[in-house]
Amino acid sequence: MRLARLFAVLCLLIPALAGAQNSRWGAGYFPNVELTTQDGKVVRFYDDLIKGKIVALDLIYTTCQYACPLETARMAQVQRLLGDRMGRDVFFYSITIDPEHDTPAVLKEYAEKYNAGPGWLFLTGKAEDIELISKKTGLYSEPDPNNPDGHTPSLLVGNESTGQWMRNSATDNPKFLARTIGDWLNSWQTAKKTGISFADAPTMTFDRGQYAFNNHCAACHSIGKGDRIGPDLAGVTATRDRDWLHQFILRPDKMFAAGDPIALALRAKYKDVRMPNLSLTDSDAKALIDYMDREGRASAPAAAAPADGPQSDPVKPAPARVSTGAILEAYLKVQQALYMDKLGGVADAAAVIAAESEKFGEPAATMRTAAVAVQKAGDLAAARSAFGALSDAMLGALSDAMLALKKNGSDLGDAKAAYCPMARKYWLQTADKIQNPYYGQAMADCGRFIEASPRN
Repeated sequence: MRLARLFAVLCLLIPALAGAQNSRWGAGYFPNVELTTQDGKVVRFYDDLIKGKIVALDLIYTTCQYACPLETARMAQVQRLLGDRMGRDVFFYSITIDPEHDTPAVLKEYAEKYNAGPGWLFLTGKAEDIELISKKTGLYSEPDPNNPDGHTPSLLVGNESTGQWMRNSATDNPKFLARTIGDWLNSWQTAKKTGISFADAPTMTFDRGQYAFNNHCAACHSIGKGDRIGPDLAGVTATRDRDWLHQFILRPDKMFAAGDPIALALRAKYKDVRMPNLSLTDSDAKALIDYMDREGRASAPAAAAPADGPQSDPVKPAPARVSTGAILEAYLKVQQALYMDKLGGVADAAAVIAAESEKFGEPAATMRTAAVAVQKAGDLAAARSAFGALSDAMLGALSDAMLALKKNGSDLGDAKAAYCPMARKYWLQTADKIQNPYYGQAMADCGRFIEASPRN
């Protein structure tokens, strides 16, 4: 009798505990800021997106060349596995951390590349609101020069009604993610019984190539089952040189930057979706190629591929071809040195900026102060930190220094303004391809060109 009474009390307590957990992670916790969908619709984060729903959230930006493409492709896999539950009782939200560039139109095009269907929204908004969301959801990560992606590809999954929340890797196994989102978050109410006993489970054999393909490639490619986000790889070892495959698997970003004709043709054919640099090893690449060769020989012939062409030489930093005077010329020397991970010559160039900017008086005070800080920097980290303030001054974000320069007959010449979403900093350069001074060679091509300075 006592046990029966205890059981009855527990049954009454369970809904109350769930309600208490829900109130903890509900309207009083999540910000209710406005966001805009890829279709231009304004929504509120808590009221319209989170409240009463099972959700999965991640942070992306469309110019990312590292984890974001795989992250989004993995979400597309999970979307397929969840089927018609998407948009009915499960919802995905991919929020940009680069709202200045990622307008609704840009996000709509990006969503179409990954075949985003009903229930999957791509969202933008005010930078400060997005940062608040990222911190409240535990998805925020400080920029890290040692991380080739610059941010952590995490996925927050949760059920606001029950107060269940979990953070996973956004590149995790798609079946695990689909099971977590589809079954765990609603207390296994919709879980399918397999009817298979562990005693009947087959013996597992580990194939490194198969594991690498399923973990890194299957989100975008198949072998003999047709094109997906990227091309079908059946027969690829017969149509491509193995050394080319090896290099493309390891360093696709470098081959894009070098203008490799095959890489560029493939990117153009598949909606400009970039193959990300996944930091694989030589042995990973070899295992992948062997696996694709073995599986491809049993598959249909590969689809016609773009004709091979001569390999382009790696892109070299463009020389400073400016007509802006001593200040801009010295600034570009600092930018190039930091891009190349070098400190030599930085102090001398910064001294020129400090001396020349002093001639402009108070309007150039911020520039002069930043130049002195660069001049005194004892290592690359300190130089890069000070260079951010110097760049802001050059672009006019923190002072009227550039206005003073223009009034004295200067202009930007061949220099272009660029922005890094990960470092959240600007700079000037003359090269036609991004040369990031804040991450240097660790993430040299992270960023994009902008039309005007931040103050405009």
